[in-house]
Amino acid sequence: MTPSNGPDDANHKRTDVLIAGGGFVGLSLALALARLAPKGFRVILVDRRPLEAEIRDARASALTAASRNLLQALGVWEAIADRAQPIERIEITDSPLETDGPRPRYIGFDNTLETGAGQSSAHVVENEPLLRALADAVASEPGIEVLAPDAVTEIAPSPFSIACTLESGGTIDASLLVAADGRRSKLRDQAGIKTVTWDYDQRGIVTTVAHDRPHNGKAVQHFLPAGPFALLPLTGSRTSIVWSEEKDVAERIMALEDAGFLAELEKRFGSQLGSLTLAGPRQDFPLSLHLARSFVGPRMVLIGDAAHGVHPLAGQGLNIGLRDVAALTELLVEGARLGLDAGDAAQLEAYARWRRFDSAISALAMDMMNRLFSNDSTIARSLRDFGLGVVDRLPGVKRFLVREAAGGTGRLPKLLQGKPL
Repeated sequence: MTPSNGPDDANHKRTDVLIAGGGFVGLSLALALARLAPKGFRVILVDRRPLEAEIRDARASALTAASRNLLQALGVWEAIADRAQPIERIEITDSPLETDGPRPRYIGFDNTLETGAGQSSAHVVENEPLLRALADAVASEPGIEVLAPDAVTEIAPSPFSIACTLESGGTIDASLLVAADGRRSKLRDQAGIKTVTWDYDQRGIVTTVAHDRPHNGKAVQHFLPAGPFALLPLTGSRTSIVWSEEKDVAERIMALEDAGFLAELEKRFGSQLGSLTLAGPRQDFPLSLHLARSFVGPRMVLIGDAAHGVHPLAGQGLNIGLRDVAALTELLVEGARLGLDAGDAAQLEAYARWRRFDSAISALAMDMMNRLFSNDSTIARSLRDFGLGVVDRLPGVKRFLVREAAGGTGRLPKLLQGKPL
């Protein structure tokens, strides 16, 4: 626990864990520590946006069964369960954009777990209600002190704590600082942690469409020459679109009026679900990959996008971040029970070893898939379509893909397995 040298005041506070960033992973970690750590464990969360602020996000996330286990342990899943659409089936296609009629399906499989009475390995949830549910849970949790709007501007680690200066002028001495401040993490830069980064020369376009025919819980990944075009089923007759496109083409498409934008979308979507209408805002963002060279610094750890960022083709970014949350929570809770300081160096190194390898493998796998399929070479398409066809005939491989989609492979923290700490 953090050593105490007197009571806190308005301008100077002490805490066990200071979380900088109130996105998905920052909020989830705050809840996990406040609700699962030993009594008396202190948590402060700092974010530029007040928890009650309006949330505007056109994206949706494909949450694995493992991530669902974590949200259930945090008491959040119940708040979003009626907005969560199970993915019942997954299909993969690979074709040129100009293909007329239905695109050939190269892999198709039922997306249900072998255990759990036919339970789906993943659910699609819109980002806005999920983030709102997390923010509301944090706001109602007495074990979390929220300082917002505010931000950590300077850090100074010492052998016993890390001193954090706030934009508001206050200071916080923490045993551990958690940088959950996103891809362009200023705290990562302040700590001198470099990243491996490259751009894809692509932009991601996201929106929601409504359609005449039911999707029946089917998710589709169209691999097109410019990049993957994913259809993620939402509740009702709606689908979330995650569309990767070359930068100049994406800029042209985003500049179109709604009718022109919808016409471009229909070229890629196809006619399998009938006529389409826009059912949400559209947003776009640059696509890149980054991986921090280290996930820890003196009395500091990186989680979520501050540590890693992957291509969105498989919708795994949030799930990888929630793995960070579950692993760090498990280590901190076990350490607190043993009387260890939250910023204990050996404990932080254990987190880095656990999470960096898994994050690197995930990032490289997404990168290789994107590079393999984002081209219009006839020879390359013939070879990869042959490979997809072979996989489609191997039931054992399909079962592995379902387990992977459920987040059930690799070394899983207890919370992701549905086990108590």
